[in-house]
Amino acid sequence: MTFSIVAWDSTTQMTGVAVATKHLAVGALVPHAKATIGAIATQAQTNPLLGIWGIQLLEQRAISEGTLDEISVEDIIYLLLKDDKDRDHRQLHLVDHNGHTAAWTGKECIDWAGHFTFPYFSVAGNMLVGEQTLLAMAEAYQAKEGMEFSERLLQALEAGEAAGGDKRGRQSAAIYVVNQDVYPYLDLRVDHHNNPIAELRYLFEESRKDYYQMFRRTMPTRHPRTMETMVVLEKSVTV
Repeated sequence: MTFSIVAWDSTTQMTGVAVATKHLAVGALVPHAKATIGAIATQAQTNPLLGIWGIQLLEQRAISEGTLDEISVEDIIYLLLKDDKDRDHRQLHLVDHNGHTAAWTGKECIDWAGHFTFPYFSVAGNMLVGEQTLLAMAEAYQAKEGMEFSERLLQALEAGEAAGGDKRGRQSAAIYVVNQDVYPYLDLRVDHHNNPIAELRYLFEESRKDYYQMFRRTMPTRHPRTMETMVVLEKSVTV
């Protein structure tokens, strides 16, 4: 009942997810991403904990010096699902901050269901009109190399819809992109609409206007703090 793309951009180091479905508020539970770590989409019989835990596993893997290559992204999928009694109803795909991808489509996911993984991005979907939805997404994303990352994600989503999309219809869509900060670079959601991807495009174009871009440039960026600094801050707050 969903089609999505997860991707990492080697030029900008951005990571993100774009997703659409015939269900309410897809942006609330399906997309997960963390700057410098990776992105995950958890769908079909959605378990949002898989997204949360998956990001945690990717982060633990990234900070384990000397063991980065010992745990593959396929291993992370396995670890997430091995004790999940409903794993045959799950669909999950991810990308790490080196562009490695992995995916799972449970055998009980409703047709058409499947995924395609590539270096730097993955597409996955279920309850689709056919595989052409995902193939169109992949083709659109690959054809736009060099384009602004968020635009590429959105164009992939638009291509998937044009190729048939979710066979039940349309209801919600979202795009979630992280860059270098703990807050998202872009987080746009259409929770309930007759034409959610078109509405998402409208929001996206609105977000690119000078007013919003100027506002964003006033926001503080990541500032590393040592434990000593944090103790000083804590004391100042409690005084």
